[in-house]
Amino acid sequence: MLDRSITRLVSGRMSTTDVTIRDATPDDLEVLYDICLRTGRSGDDASELYRDHALLGSIYVGPYVALPEEASRARGFVAADGDGVGGYVLGTLDTRTFEAACERAWWPALRARHPDPGPSPRTPDEALIAKLHRPDTSPDEVVEQYPAHLHIDLYPRLQGRGIGRRMIERLLAWMIAAGTPGVHLGVGPTNARAIAFYERCGFARLAAGDPDDYWMVKSLV
Repeated sequence: MLDRSITRLVSGRMSTTDVTIRDATPDDLEVLYDICLRTGRSGDDASELYRDHALLGSIYVGPYVALPEEASRARGFVAADGDGVGGYVLGTLDTRTFEAACERAWWPALRARHPDPGPSPRTPDEALIAKLHRPDTSPDEVVEQYPAHLHIDLYPRLQGRGIGRRMIERLLAWMIAAGTPGVHLGVGPTNARAIAFYERCGFARLAAGDPDDYWMVKSLV
């Protein structure tokens, strides 16, 4: 058996062989919401921006993990090391099916708890609540060719070690096995670090819809 001591990096950090990637479950939601919050400002900690620390996770994490896969066509994987779960990748095979499932079974309860602030939200929390009532959607010209979508976040301790790429490869393998022709994601146009990461994973920019939107796509066929 391989001596596990040689799998540690010289710097003292654990190597990628000490990280397990497994299916996400509803039991993971608390830590996944925290990861979403701690990376919610273009990869940086967003916890000072919001009074309600569950809002970001409610929008960008919860339905992928909590809704039944057969209804949402969504699935997630988490990366865990000796300190616990430290990252996630979430996605759906069919964006429009996922959006419909959220309308039926996810947004109504959240909307009941968070009244609509109207078209001119005044605080960061209200801006997120507005998204609960008027969710973002991907343009038809993106979804038609690249119907799947994904997003990924990791705590800093797991970043820069090839783990994010392993996680995306795991999710893409599921999508390919299901016969999905392509996948897309949205990224902030000023988030150079994320854009470079996705390019290394084989994604390319696709200009579509609002010129301020930055869509990245990857063919799976």
